[in-house]
Amino acid sequence: MAKKGPVTVEEYIDAASPEARPHLRHMYRILRGVAPDGTDAIKWGVPVFWDRRVLFGFAAYKAHLSFGPGAAAIEHFSKELGVYKTGKGTMQIPYDQPIPEDLVRRMAEYCIDEVQASDA
Repeated sequence: MAKKGPVTVEEYIDAASPEARPHLRHMYRILRGVAPDGTDAIKWGVPVFWDRRVLFGFAAYKAHLSFGPGAAAIEHFSKELGVYKTGKGTMQIPYDQPIPEDLVRRMAEYCIDEVQASDA
C-alpha cells in the first residue's frame, strides 16, 4: 500500500523536519501576504500557490528551503541571487540563513504580474 503524503500545506509543514519548519512557516506567511487571493495546495508533493496556474512553490530539503518562482523570475532577479544557489526556476535558502523577505516578495510579485500580463 502506498504511503499517503500531506494533503494540505499545514500537513506538509507539520511533517517536515524541526529544522525546516520555521523557514517553511515564514515562507508561507510571506507568500500568503503577496498572494492573499491565491489558492494554496500540494502539487507534485510540495506546497504551491496558484491562480489559474501555478504562481510559485516552496519545499523543504535536508539543509535548505527551496523557493520556486520559475525560470523567468530567477533570470529577472539573477543579479540579486548571487549569494544563493539557484537551479532552473528555484533558489535555495539554507536553514542557517534568514529568508531574504524583500527579495522573495518582489520575486513573488513578479510572478503574479507575469501571469496577469499573459492573461490580459
